[in-house]
Amino acid sequence: MDATLSNSTWERFKKRLQAFQEKLLIAALGTIPFFIGKILRRFFYGFILAGIKNSSEIAAGVIFHNPGTISLGDGVRIESFVRFLNFGSVSEIYLHDHVVISQHVEIRVHAPKEENSKVEIGTNTYIGPYSYLSGKNISIGKNCLIGPYVGIFANNHVFQDPNRPIREQGHTYKGIVIEDDCWIGTGTKILDGIRIGFGSVVGAGSVVTKDLPSYSVAAGVPARIIKMRNQALSVSATLADIADFS
Repeated sequence: MDATLSNSTWERFKKRLQAFQEKLLIAALGTIPFFIGKILRRFFYGFILAGIKNSSEIAAGVIFHNPGTISLGDGVRIESFVRFLNFGSVSEIYLHDHVVISQHVEIRVHAPKEENSKVEIGTNTYIGPYSYLSGKNISIGKNCLIGPYVGIFANNHVFQDPNRPIREQGHTYKGIVIEDDCWIGTGTKILDGIRIGFGSVVGAGSVVTKDLPSYSVAAGVPARIIKMRNQALSVSATLADIADFS
């Protein structure tokens, strides 16, 4: 009994020591500017990240929480002040080759009861500045364009009990999937449980509350399909409806 307790205490101590060392390294190297900082971070972060390829670049001011669960493919570029917040020891953040994460993006992985959670972003995908990804499971495919200020919320609050504060009632997690070759316009919000099909376009400022089939062009609050990219315009849609998807 005493030996078991001692081993458990020692394991907790080692984990805390490792976390302290990781934070110390990030604090020491995270603010060094220009190419010298990128070179130092590429080398030394290799000891704390789950994986990082030689040609990846990490700008100054990037924060990693639980870096041992985060993997960067070849040619990944992470711009200034991005935050990777992974709260589960068995959860993952995986950026495939040539992903670009622009300034001030936050990726927050929930890990209820230490369940296996994952945020995965496919090859050649771009995440625009100030976008926010949060939840238990988020999958973004290859060759996607995610505009600035996009919110991807793969979680929801439970609120059925009016006699308890909402913050004490927990969350639900369904997950979000954005398939390959999608363009998500500036300021769009995507809610939990949504799948956006291959080759779809979502207009700026939309709120996506239902699945979109492949090759959809959708816009509005809530988002509605106004065109199919592989078909003629619908009778109700006009050129003005699809003029601005920046």
